[in-house]
Amino acid sequence: MKSIEKYYALFQNNKFKFLILSFLIVLPFEILSFFSIHLPFWIELPLFLSLIIIFGKDVFRSAIQSLFSLNFANINLLMTIAIIGAIYLHEFEEAVIIVVLFALGNALEEFGIERSQTALKELVDSTPKSAQVKGRNEKTPIGKIEIGNIVIIKPGNQIPLDGKIIKGNSLIDEATITGEPLPKSKHEGDIVFAGTMNGNGYLEIEVTKTVRDSTLSKIIDLTYSSAEKKSHSQKFIEKFAQYYTPAVILISFLVVIIPVGLLQQPFTSWFTQALTLLIISCPCALVVSTPITIFSAIGNATKRGVIIKGGRFVEELGKLRAIAFDKTRTLTKGEPIVSNIVPFNGFTQKEVLACASGIELFSEHPLAQSIIAESKKHKLNPHQFDNFETIAGKGLKGDCLVCTDKHHCMGNLKFITEEQAVEDEVVKQVEEFEKEGKTTVVMSENKKIVGVIGISDDIRKESKTMITTLQHMKVKPIILTGDNESSASYVAKQTGIKQIKAGLLPNEKVTELSKLISQYKHVGMVGDGLNDAPSLVTASVGIAMGAIGSDVAIENADVALMNNNMMLIPYLIELGKKSIQTIRINTSAAIGVKLIFLTLALMGKSSLALAIFADVGITIVVVLNSLRLFRYTSSSSMNQQPLPSL
Repeated sequence: MKSIEKYYALFQNNKFKFLILSFLIVLPFEILSFFSIHLPFWIELPLFLSLIIIFGKDVFRSAIQSLFSLNFANINLLMTIAIIGAIYLHEFEEAVIIVVLFALGNALEEFGIERSQTALKELVDSTPKSAQVKGRNEKTPIGKIEIGNIVIIKPGNQIPLDGKIIKGNSLIDEATITGEPLPKSKHEGDIVFAGTMNGNGYLEIEVTKTVRDSTLSKIIDLTYSSAEKKSHSQKFIEKFAQYYTPAVILISFLVVIIPVGLLQQPFTSWFTQALTLLIISCPCALVVSTPITIFSAIGNATKRGVIIKGGRFVEELGKLRAIAFDKTRTLTKGEPIVSNIVPFNGFTQKEVLACASGIELFSEHPLAQSIIAESKKHKLNPHQFDNFETIAGKGLKGDCLVCTDKHHCMGNLKFITEEQAVEDEVVKQVEEFEKEGKTTVVMSENKKIVGVIGISDDIRKESKTMITTLQHMKVKPIILTGDNESSASYVAKQTGIKQIKAGLLPNEKVTELSKLISQYKHVGMVGDGLNDAPSLVTASVGIAMGAIGSDVAIENADVALMNNNMMLIPYLIELGKKSIQTIRINTSAAIGVKLIFLTLALMGKSSLALAIFADVGITIVVVLNSLRLFRYTSSSSMNQQPLPSL
């Protein structure tokens, strides 16, 4: 039903309806011309000439400009020569059919390009043009709202600018940015984005980006400018047409000059064959197929919350043979959580957690925040501490005002062993956690161990499925991470990745990635877009995870996933492969039809009408085949996990 609605929009276009009507009017006359039945000249001339002028004026204007600039590679020049020749032969039906069908092909091309940008155009139109700034009586145009202004967002209203919530909470629908279908709960301190929809809560947001710099603006600019980064296929075909079209014009002249001038053959019949040759030789289908295919693929990805920054990256995705993954915030969530609490010497888990959270209140470290969060989850009261001291790179010291033995130390095992002797069972527990890729924090009280806390970075639930899918697609996954070997090995084991390189600095990641490119030729890199920027730029395709709100990710990556859906990666590879396949099918079909009719034309066996239908017909077929990518859903990755759509 949705596909019918999409194409229904095309038939609501007045220009397209007029083209269809004109085609239906002209078609019977074209059929009658096969049987040498024509209207009187005084009816044919004004009727068909007016249609030629109406639909062909842009073609003629472009052809004249090309002629004056000596640009003989322009398709419109070929069409104009063919139209003038048909009129010269009084084949008005053929001349009109050329113009109308060629105009239909262009209309379908325009429709294909517009379809890929429709969602963004609608979003731009629906985005608020003004907003209520706190303390002002009238609404302010968003172009005049500055960073730091407080904007009031009422329930059900769209958020006009990127900002931070300073009052209120609500469910925010971020589908326009991330493609995620479910709203997210947002509270004070959380970031919100322009173009997203507020639910039923009252919000006050502090503006953090002007309208030009908002995440939505960047997405729109990147999507529209992606057409400028042409694919390899498109560049090849355009270069091919530059040599091909002038060659065809020259051959067409020779088709007339040699038989007529040297062999004394009739001018009219060979002139007709030359016109036939010109029409069938126009590389319309070749030139049109690639941009529409690429636009369709980019449009498909955009509605799923993926920004592809150019046509060549669509093709490159389809060629990937290996993908390197950063570990943290890519295969894992990048959010440390307390996974284990093992008490020693008669202490309970609650006592360990309450005491640990008390000393960690003085720390800003992410591990400290995970312990505090775990304490809050269990509704424990953190112990109060005095004489707090931070030992850089090792841990914390302090005096607990609740425990019997005041002096406490907390940190890594090496730090604790500097303070006191540690039992073998504690060492074994720490080693066991580290083999599982967990970070360990040990707490001691005076001269005895209170407990060991294991902290893990949760692996994304879809990571294993995604890796398995890639392996089935014959794409090799590799981990390149700055984290330690044991942590990387644990994640690799859990996800099924066989090859890892750990403990890498950003420049070392680039070195390893360059080695992979030498081995596999086409290698992608998936990272969070922050410290992975050099690697994202080096890779054949740089893919940034969770790029929403990250300027670094959007600027450095070739593909930006605005949400954290890992299954989009195999989906995009299949979309790239399907795009390459579609371009190859279109190109083969177009060249095949042309070779057949070129051969017939050179043998003097073709006809002008058949050439017209063959050329414009294959163009329309190619366009429709390319538009199918709008509705493409992958066979494997889509079955593993449903993808969000707008």
